[in-house]
Amino acid sequence: MTEVRGVVAAGKGKPVEVVTINVPDPGPGEAVVRVQACGVCHTDLHYREGGISDDYPFLLGHEAAGVVDAVGEGVHDLEPGDFVVLNWRAVCGLCRACRRGKPQYCFDTHNAAQPMTLEDGTPLSPALGIGAFAEKTLVHSGQCTKVDPSARPAVAGLLGCGVMAGIGAAVNTGQAGPGDSVAVIGCGGVGAGSVAGANLAGARQIIAVDTDPVKLDWARQFGATHTVNAGESDTVEAIRELTGGNGADLVVDAVGIPKTYTQAFYARDLAGTVVLVGVPSPEMQLELPLIDVFARGGALKSSWYGDCLPSRDFPMLVEMYQQGRLPLEKFVTEEIALDQVEQAFEKMHRGEVLRSVVTL
Repeated sequence: MTEVRGVVAAGKGKPVEVVTINVPDPGPGEAVVRVQACGVCHTDLHYREGGISDDYPFLLGHEAAGVVDAVGEGVHDLEPGDFVVLNWRAVCGLCRACRRGKPQYCFDTHNAAQPMTLEDGTPLSPALGIGAFAEKTLVHSGQCTKVDPSARPAVAGLLGCGVMAGIGAAVNTGQAGPGDSVAVIGCGGVGAGSVAGANLAGARQIIAVDTDPVKLDWARQFGATHTVNAGESDTVEAIRELTGGNGADLVVDAVGIPKTYTQAFYARDLAGTVVLVGVPSPEMQLELPLIDVFARGGALKSSWYGDCLPSRDFPMLVEMYQQGRLPLEKFVTEEIALDQVEQAFEKMHRGEVLRSVVTL
């Protein structure tokens, strides 16, 4: 058992606190990771606000990179000193998705069996099974993906959630390719990732849509060829005008509300693809004329974690970053300390940052 500092959300809407937590020694199949960097993601804020569950207290943080500190019995593919990016979909290899050769859809992903606790023994619920706003965290060994150790932790760790979700939505789920036209609605961290992914895939035209001029400027840095201010123009009409009246081959909805999904549906070309990667809230309802769904053809897809396979995608994308082909460093707006997470939530809510990254 090790005592470390961690960021805990004690109750719905309460400001987070840095407290002492207990991290058990790793058991069978588990690993303790010394966290070096962890991005501040909207999902962490959803946990604090009770938008995911009410299993308080939560140990927040999940978009992280660090060094393996210790491994438990039966762990043969990791050893202390390995530099890893943490992931929240550790594949089981046995479920029906894995047996079909589609482990990116694994239906029985792994987390650590032992709980981390407060000093008084109260079990903590780690965000997405990770809990990386802490000096050390306990995870399942399958949640650790080894990558190039020369990569900067504050950059590599971003692949653990939002940036990977965005890149994967365009590349893995949407299958953007050379010569395609791609539109991305919502250009925060995930949407900017989709822009970067479309650029990496060789799309000839990348249209970024947002109501915030700052976010549109960010999108240009990741390869957007055109921008649309949705507060000043009709999104569907603007995308159609930029694509010769046809609509885009691929439209990514990185917002996840009925309005933007409907815009994405009508802003795609005939037989085009819509990818939903923005996460809707449970009460949201969508209405579309079924004849339009039939007549327009194509594909309507949802993207889980960018349909990524961490063992395949994380090392590849880190290598592309190291080669200068993927500007991951541009996602890092600021580096902060553990006790600045609450302020980072406020900046994120105001749209002032792409990513605040806690560095330890």
